[in-house]
Formats: sequence, C-alpha cells, structure tokens
Amino acid sequence: MTMSNATRCSKKSVSLIVGVFLSFAFSVSVFSCVHLWFQISVEAAARDARVLTGIDVLEEQKFAPLAGKRIGLITNQTGVDRNRRSTIDLLAHAPGVKLVALFSPEHGIRGATDEHVPSTTDEASGLPVYSLYGDDVRPTDETLAGLDALVFDMQDAGVRFYTYITTMGYTMDAAAKHHLAYYVLDRPDPLGGERIEGPMLDPERTNFVGYFPMPARMAMTLGEMAQMFNAENKIGCDLHVIPMHNWRRRVWFDDTGLPWVNPSPNLHSFRAEILYPGLEILQAGGVSVGRGTDRPFERFGAPWMRGAEFVDYMNRRSVPGVHFVQDRFTPDSGPFKGEMCEGATVVVTDRASFESMRMGMEIAAALAKLYPSNFDVTKMIAIVGNAETIRKLKAGDAPAASVASWTVDLEAFRKMRAKYLLYH
Repeated sequence: MTMSNATRCSKKSVSLIVGVFLSFAFSVSVFSCVHLWFQISVEAAARDARVLTGIDVLEEQKFAPLAGKRIGLITNQTGVDRNRRSTIDLLAHAPGVKLVALFSPEHGIRGATDEHVPSTTDEASGLPVYSLYGDDVRPTDETLAGLDALVFDMQDAGVRFYTYITTMGYTMDAAAKHHLAYYVLDRPDPLGGERIEGPMLDPERTNFVGYFPMPARMAMTLGEMAQMFNAENKIGCDLHVIPMHNWRRRVWFDDTGLPWVNPSPNLHSFRAEILYPGLEILQAGGVSVGRGTDRPFERFGAPWMRGAEFVDYMNRRSVPGVHFVQDRFTPDSGPFKGEMCEGATVVVTDRASFESMRMGMEIAAALAKLYPSNFDVTKMIAIVGNAETIRKLKAGDAPAASVASWTVDLEAFRKMRAKYLLYH
C-alpha cells in the first residue's frame, strides 16, 4: 500500500470514529434531554396533583365565595393551609371579607385544653372567641347577631364520636335557624374514605359524642357528612362545600403531603390516629388508654392487668394487622393518674388488613374474660353507642360475632352514604 493510500485510509478511519462518537454523543444528549423533560413533567404533574384542602382552594379563588360577607369562623389549630398559615389570619386579611367572630370546639381555639373551655378573646387577631364546649355547645342568638355566614374549617379524626362532627351539626342547625349561609372548607378523612367500620349508633342514642346514626368509622369527609346531615336530618341549611382538589378515597392522611397538626391534646401522631377508634371505646370500661403519657392511644393498661399474660393472650388471637408488646406506664392525668399500669403497646404491622374497631372488640372481649371483676363492658355503651354490640360482649360472644352482626346495617349505610360522596 502506498503512503497516500495509507493516509487516505487513516483519514477515513478517523472520520468514521469521529462520526460514530458524534452520533453517540448526540444520542446521549437527546436521551438526557428527554430524561430531563420526563423528570420535569413528572415533578410538575406531582405538584399539580398535590392535595389542596378547602382553605387552599378558597385562596386560589381569591376568597370570592365569601366576598361582601360578615363571617363567623368555626375553627381551631387544625385550620391551616398547606403552608401552615392559619385560616383565621387568611380570612382576617382576605379582600372583601369581614371576619367578625370565632367559635371554638372542644379543646379550644388552640387545641390545648382537655376540659370545658370559656369564651375569650383571641390574642393574635383580637376577635371574640365564643366557646362551643363550655356553658353552651351551640351558638346563641347573641353570638350570631350581625353575621351573614358561618365558615367551618377543622380537621376531624374520621370517627363518629369525635366531637368536631357534632359541633359542625349543631352550628349547621343554628345557621338554618338564623338564615345564615354555611360554608364547609373540606379536609380529608385522615383514615381514608373507603373502609367503613364498627356498629351503627342506635338512633335513640344521638348526643354530643354521636350527632347522627352512623358507624364508628364512616369513611366520609366533613363536607360529605355536612351534605348528609343537611338532607337526612332535614336541616334546611344554605350549605356550600368548598371541596378539596386531588384527594382520593384510597389515600391515608400521611400520603396527602398535607401538614399534620395534632387535632386534640391526646392525638400526638398519625400512628395514634390509626389506633384511636378501637382504643377510645375501652376507657369507659375501666382502663387507661395512655392519656397522661407520651404515647396516648398507642397503649393501654391498668393497675390490675398483668401485661405478659395479656399480651400473650392477644398475640395468640392473631388479630389481623396488629401486634401487642408488653408495656408498663404511669399516667400523669386521666384514669389511674399516678398509678403504675401494666398493659400493652399496640403496633400496626399491616394497614391493609388492620381494622381498628375489630381490634377494639377483641381487646374488650379479652379484658372481660381475663379480668371480669375489673373491666365493665356495659360502660362502653357511651362511646360504642350500640346496645346489641354491648349485649354480645357481655354475653361472652366471640368478637367475630359482634363484627359480623354489623354487616347488614353497614351495607344499608353505605348505600345511603353514596348519595353524598364528593370524591372517587
């Protein structure tokens, strides 16, 4: 091969290599751009799909539904937007809106007290705070004078006997009586909107811990319940629900991206929130449910319990989705204040199979069986609200029998409830 031919071949080889390299580099660049675009698109979609509560939506609407109105706001520390800005502050500074008065539920406007709450003045805003958990549990004629509308913004616990639901019902009654518009700024059911659990409240047992005949876990948002109360109780309220954006029924609260705010002094965490329905029913029977400790509604016990014995019994019961660990604690408030209690810490191992009310029935039956002279299931009626369920527990029926006895009523409730659902 001559030198010129070799040179030409060499140049061709270099050109080929350079061409391949440039082609590869171009491909990598295109791939990188596509990948970056995909990432940005996914992140943008995630931002667009974030859950917005009623107050967030109202902000996006520039508070237009409330324009020109004198407002009374029913709220507490849970009334915040995605950025933890207080609904009180937001409405106080909303253009065209006149915030005139505040109404506080059980635990007060800041959610800090576990006893009756007096009316007061809000230090931050200077507005009057009318207590709905003191001398009055309903707004009086005087406190509603001069208002055009009531606005409700609180996070509930997704449980029938959590009293914020009743406060909403009572204030809807008052709004109808005084011809006031009523706005619910909707928030998630923290336990999700699919699983309905527990016994129905006996119709004759409606009271402050049970406003409406429904199951212990109704799987409804406050806005959905407001629609149900208004229609089924024939309240006749001028009701307006500001619905959430992007909330889905299958979603638990800790998957929403919303800030967790303790809804009451003894619900310190979402772990406790999950266990709350099944443990709260036990206290009236004669045990501590951890009030006055660092982990309320994650443990229970009493001075007369034997922790090792009880935990062994419960774990052999194989209650779905939950495990019991021996515990010992001394509460500084609530039942058995200052007394050492033995009992159990409850650990949820599988949310998908866990049913809090089934767990509560299992624990109640075990306490009645192991400590019949100390635990009184009949006193649980105040919260359980269903006489047949208590009768079965007292008779020593298997917990599964109690759970099975709810099926017909729950199905009837599910069909009625379907008319008022706002989300899929």
